[in-house]
Amino acid sequence: MSKLRYAYEHLEEFLSSFFLAVMIGSLAIQLVVRATFGGAVSWAEELSRFTFIWAVYIAASFAAKRAAHVRINAQFILMPPKTRLVFRMLADCIWVAFNLFFAIHGMGMVAEAFEFPEISVTLGITKAWVELIIPVAFFLMSWRTVEVYIRNWGNLADLVKIEEGKA
Repeated sequence: MSKLRYAYEHLEEFLSSFFLAVMIGSLAIQLVVRATFGGAVSWAEELSRFTFIWAVYIAASFAAKRAAHVRINAQFILMPPKTRLVFRMLADCIWVAFNLFFAIHGMGMVAEAFEFPEISVTLGITKAWVELIIPVAFFLMSWRTVEVYIRNWGNLADLVKIEEGKA
């Protein structure tokens, strides 16, 4: 597998791990400084909050890639697999439409945030950079949901087997 393909396949894992590591590192620095010197590092909490936001949104895309988003499917378990698949596809179409709606409106929000910037108190960065994760993650969730169908196109019945825990 090429390095580029490997990076694409594991994008969410790498990014989410990176942001979680930065969050834990900044909180650890804050903890050590408070315990050792009785003071505080002003930027640590803000950095940990921003990286936590990014990690959560990226992890949501990872869940979409694995078709592991929370679904309420108990009402469909007794239905035949083809009927379950129809409802699954309908739900995913609605989910993708919802995600794209948020991605498009999120881009408008981020564009406005860059036009009228709000600067974070301790890091001194434009908060639009933090808010950029909203359209990026919702677009990525849409793409990863569609990608599940592309990868399973030959045997779509596998999608309902995933829900049963048989795949």
